[in-house]
Amino acid sequence: MSIWKKKLSLAALNRTSENTLIEHLQIEYTDFSDNSLSATMPVCSFTHQPLGMLHGGASVVLAETLGSLAANYCVDENHYCVGLDINANHVRAMRSGHVIGCATPVHLGVSTQVWQIDITDSQQRLVCTSRLTIAVKKHKRVTS
Repeated sequence: MSIWKKKLSLAALNRTSENTLIEHLQIEYTDFSDNSLSATMPVCSFTHQPLGMLHGGASVVLAETLGSLAANYCVDENHYCVGLDINANHVRAMRSGHVIGCATPVHLGVSTQVWQIDITDSQQRLVCTSRLTIAVKKHKRVTS
C-alpha cells in the first residue's frame, strides 16, 4: 500500500526545485516506491568543505529536501508539512562522485511525521544517516 496522497512524477518533483538551493546543489529526484523517495547530489566543488570533502551541511540539505518533500506528498491538499528538527551522523568522507539519498517514513501521524534519510555512495556504503521530524499543519482558510 502506498503512503502517497498526491500523484508523484519525477518530472513534477524536479520542477519544484527550480530557482532554489536544491537546483543550485544539483539535487535530482531519481526514484520513488510505495514508501520511499530518492535523489542524487554531486560531490564536487560546490558541495565541498574547505578540505575538499563533502560538506556535512550539503548532506543535511539533501536529507531535509527529501524528507520535507516526501512528507508533503503524504498529506492531503488541506495540509502542509514543515521541518521541526533534523540530525545527521556523517560516517564516511567523500571527495568526488555522487551521493544517493533515500527517505523512508518512521512515523506518519496526524500532527507529526518522522523520516529516516540514509545517504550512500555509488557502492551503497553509508555516508550519512539523518532523522527528520516534521510538523503537519493545516492550511488556514482565507475569507474575503
